[in-house]
Amino acid sequence: MILREAAKQQLSYASMPSNITKEKEWYLHNALQHDRPMIHLEMWTFSEEILPEYLKCTGEFAKEVETKIYCNFLNQKLFDDDRVTPDFYALNYDTWFRLFDIDIKIEHTAGNTASESLGHHFISQIRDLEDDYEKLKKSTFGVDIDLTMKKKQVIEEAIGDILPVKLQMDCLYSVPTQMVVHFMSMQDMMFNMVDYPELFKEMMTRIQDDTLEYYRMLENKKLILPTTGHESLGQGTWCFNKELPDRSVLEKRSFTSKDVWGFMDSQETVGISPDMYEEFIFPCYKTISSQYGLLSYGCCEPVHPIWDRCISRLDNLRKVSISPWCDEEFMGERLQGGKVIFHRKPSPNFLSFGAGLNEDAVRAHIDKSLLAARGCRMEITQRDVYTINKDIGKARRYVEIIREEIEKHWR
Repeated sequence: MILREAAKQQLSYASMPSNITKEKEWYLHNALQHDRPMIHLEMWTFSEEILPEYLKCTGEFAKEVETKIYCNFLNQKLFDDDRVTPDFYALNYDTWFRLFDIDIKIEHTAGNTASESLGHHFISQIRDLEDDYEKLKKSTFGVDIDLTMKKKQVIEEAIGDILPVKLQMDCLYSVPTQMVVHFMSMQDMMFNMVDYPELFKEMMTRIQDDTLEYYRMLENKKLILPTTGHESLGQGTWCFNKELPDRSVLEKRSFTSKDVWGFMDSQETVGISPDMYEEFIFPCYKTISSQYGLLSYGCCEPVHPIWDRCISRLDNLRKVSISPWCDEEFMGERLQGGKVIFHRKPSPNFLSFGAGLNEDAVRAHIDKSLLAARGCRMEITQRDVYTINKDIGKARRYVEIIREEIEKHWR
């Protein structure tokens, strides 16, 4: 009954005319045809300040389903940004990819569990690449279809008459350097590039090959599903588009990785030179990214140092992250009039710190980005906000201010 009431709320928000309008705007935006930046305030990083008021289920799986339902519509209810509420419940296949079959080990802040603590440390298991190379076994990957279908059946029994339960695949997501530093510290990664350059390149080639083999497995098992609607594209954005094949095409043939969106980033290499990125990292990234139909690239790393020589060479690139550490004027100049969306990530500090908003400072920060992105297609995703001081009104006002500045200064 708890899940059914939550599902009814989601359906109600999904049916609102304003929600339907925003969905149409996302399609135009991703097609480079929309006339204003889209806005999204990513909630998951501060959700513990929001969700406890709503969640009532106690069972582990029931709470997981309930959380997802609320996360589908709370942005619309609380913040009025441009996140679209779907009129269905999406369920992904239970797939996994374990690089080199290494069991990742994590230490969390003393006294805290993994769910309570942001502070954590990955235990380095590969220190000297030459000495430890035999630990890099064949990567393992797979899918548990039976578990997925059991979940689907249980959810359908509970809410299927209110919200259809659809099997969905989010974008293909590949972040090789993040996986590397999960078993090899960032310091060790950088030393190994210098100490064993050829061995490091061989390791990156193996990551590339194992990733492609994983994609072929998904294709052979017909697990590649369309990414043309509400599917997550990572980084607080969505896949809405009419360029890639949709479910009507899937009825006629199976999909390959080139039929869908992909995402990549390389935050962990921010400390190496553009020359080293091009030599050690980019060949792997270019090969993997070429497997996708459309590509979104970047997270918190500044992309401007590697834009001209590397990232601009990715032919299927449609969105690039312009993080708080990025030279946004440089990137605005490069992206002006092109086919790559200027995906701005404003600094989270303006919303996170303090009991109230310094509205003048917020406006100045956003105006700087709007000016830098003139002549570009722009999207604004506010990420990495870990607290709003439990002030929903402050977060809603933050979105309002961004809208006001867009209205005053865009185009």
